Order: sequence, then structure tokens, then C-alpha cells
Amino acid sequence: MSLPTLTPSSTLSAVVLPVTGATDNVDTTVPYRIYSDSTSPLYSSDFLAGAVDQVSYVYKKLGGDVLDIELTEGNVYASYEEAVLEYSYLVNIHQATNILSDALGNTTGSFDSKGILQEGALSSSLGRDHVALKYPKFDYSMTRRVADGIGAEVGLNGSVQFSASFDTTVGVQDYDLQQIISTSVQYSGSIGNKKILIKKVFYKTPHAMWRFFGYYGGLNVVGNLHNYGQFSDDSTFQLIPAWHNKAQAMAFEDAIYTRMSHYSYELKNNKIRLHPRPYSGGPSKMWIEFSIPGDVWDTDDLQKDGVNNMNTLPIGNLPFNNINAIGKQWIRRFCLSLCKETLGQIRSKFGTVPVPGQTINLNGTALIAEGKDEQEKLREELKATLAELTYAKLTEQDAGMVENTGKVLEKVPYHIYVG
Repeated sequence: MSLPTLTPSSTLSAVVLPVTGATDNVDTTVPYRIYSDSTSPLYSSDFLAGAVDQVSYVYKKLGGDVLDIELTEGNVYASYEEAVLEYSYLVNIHQATNILSDALGNTTGSFDSKGILQEGALSSSLGRDHVALKYPKFDYSMTRRVADGIGAEVGLNGSVQFSASFDTTVGVQDYDLQQIISTSVQYSGSIGNKKILIKKVFYKTPHAMWRFFGYYGGLNVVGNLHNYGQFSDDSTFQLIPAWHNKAQAMAFEDAIYTRMSHYSYELKNNKIRLHPRPYSGGPSKMWIEFSIPGDVWDTDDLQKDGVNNMNTLPIGNLPFNNINAIGKQWIRRFCLSLCKETLGQIRSKFGTVPVPGQTINLNGTALIAEGKDEQEKLREELKATLAELTYAKLTEQDAGMVENTGKVLEKVPYHIYVG
């Protein structure tokens, strides 16, 4: 039996990338339709035009006028959308690194499955432009929050939540604070066995002694006759600066607890030990100020429900129209590498194609490797550029410029004027 004569109706592939694309076909072929859907807040006619032009770019770069390219224009459109989203992702990561410390605790937002900021109070205040297009105000919110916690520990800010007192007994040094506080009528049922942090232990001194001796406690009084003389506060009639009153108050407070007190204490587990042993005629009551450590989220601070990490920053996909020429060229190159990878996947389905008299070897594997390599290089190129453009790096550059300018000016001779 003789072999049949092959007379194919076409010598071309069934799928061939056209020379150029069509605007009307973009929205129906991209997966997410973030920039092509006319109802999307990020819709851009410029995106449609860029996607169409990308078809011509891919056609020429991959030699479509020499050998058929087994891609559809829809493959190029999808790659173009992915390239824009990849660029947006990397730039947003850069911006998140820039602003996170200042944005912690601020208002966050809600996003749909496409990463588009939903309608709400935040979207209205940002004009739908997201944080990605806003220049931040540096208020060092994270540093201030840490400082608040440190201040609380040293008694500067909100460290004391509760206070209590207990009667001293002559000859008894040790007192169980947990029992004293938990059985107190004031805290009955609310303290229990919770951990207690003692902030201050003191006893109240007579007011008469305060008024008589002044804040020095009657010791080492040094007068300053130039200002207002050696008088106690009650007999001074001259005006003194406000800062001096503040300094007096601080010195007065410190003197009461150090120079005028004959007692000290130590804490062991739940018990407090007084030194020296309480004696007859000594203070009959001791006061304590304390706080109860709670859950780190147990606070009335409204910022606790705000931004807490990169994931909750109100950063959406970059609007296409706000991407400048630098970004758009990166997008074109990245889209081309994605198209290479897609074409390589298609051609890898068949290692060779038999034709009468010879065999055609396809370069699918090479295209996949080349496409992936170009994508990785483009990502690293953009990351390296953005790393040099963080706010911290920019301040370093400004500082270096100022310093170097000063060095140059040092070499400039001063003019000598002869009158």
C-alpha cells in the first residue's frame, strides 16, 4: 500500500501571535481585569493601549516575522497584567519598609480579592489613592509607644494603677502583700492571685514637718541672697521662675523618700520585709502603689486595632497612570520574559516535530530557562534600586552631600578686600 500524499489545507500553526493586538480584546483575556474593567476604580485606558503595544513588542523581539510564535494575544495581555502587578508588589514592599514604623497603630483598610481598597472612611480620606501614593508624616509612633512602656516602668507615665495600705505591728517585719491586697474590701474578688508589681512603698510624714523644714528636710540649707534669700517657701514673697518651682517639687519629693525616711524594704515573693523592725512610736501605716500586668492587648488605646504589621498597611495595587517611564519600561521587559516562559511551556509539550524528510527541534526548554532567568534578574535589579532609595538611605546621601560640600568650600580662598 502506498503512502498517501499529504496536502494540508494550511502550512501555518493553528495559533500564531498577530503583529499587533486589539484594545477590545484586552479585558476579555486578562485574568484579574484590575486595570481593564471599566467598573474598576483602577481602570486605565492607558493600560489597554500599553497591552496592545506589548503584542507588537513581543512579536518583534521573538522574531515573529521570521518564524511563527505559538502565542495568542491573550497570553501577552495576561503577562502584561502580571508584570504590572509584580512591579506594584515590589514597589509596595519597598514603601512598606519605608513607612511601617510610622504607620503602626494607624487606620487600616479592607481589600477585595484583587487587592483593591474597599469603600469606607479610610478610602475617602485618602482619595482612593492609598498609602502607596502618600508621603508620610514622620511622628516616630513605634518609638513613642516603646517609650511609653519604658516610662511606665520607671514611674513616668501610667505606671501606677492601684494603691493600698496596711497597718504595721511593733516587732513584726514581714507582711504578706498578696493576702493584704486580695482580702482588702476595695479589691475583694478583683485581684485574687494575679501577679502584682510593686511600684512604690512609703509612709506618710506629718504635714507640719514639711511646712517647717521645707523641701530640704532641715538639713544643709544653703541660701542664695542674690535671688530670694534664705527663707522657707512659706515666707518667700518674690516671684521665681516656674522651672524653679518644678525643681523644688522634684527635690522635695525625692528628699521625703530618701533623706527623711528611716525605713527601707525588700520584696521576697509575695512578702515585704521592713527595715528596721517597726518600733513603738514609728509609722503605724505603710502605703503601697502597685499595678497588675495584663494582656498586651488589654488596653483602651484606640491604636491597638490599627496597623500592626506590613499585611495591614492600607496599600493597594499601584494605579497604572501613576507608574512613570522607569516603571513602564521595567514592565515591558518583565512581560517579555513571561511571554518567553509561556512560549517555552507550549513548545516543551513536543520535543520535536516530524516533517517530511527531516525533524524540527523545538527550543521550549531553553525558552523556559531564559525567561525565568530574566525575571529573576529584573526582580533583583528593581530590589537593589529600591533599597538605595529608602528614606534612611536618602538621609545618608543628603548628609554626605552636605559634608562633601563643606569640604569643597574649605578649599575656596576667602576674598581680601582692601579699603
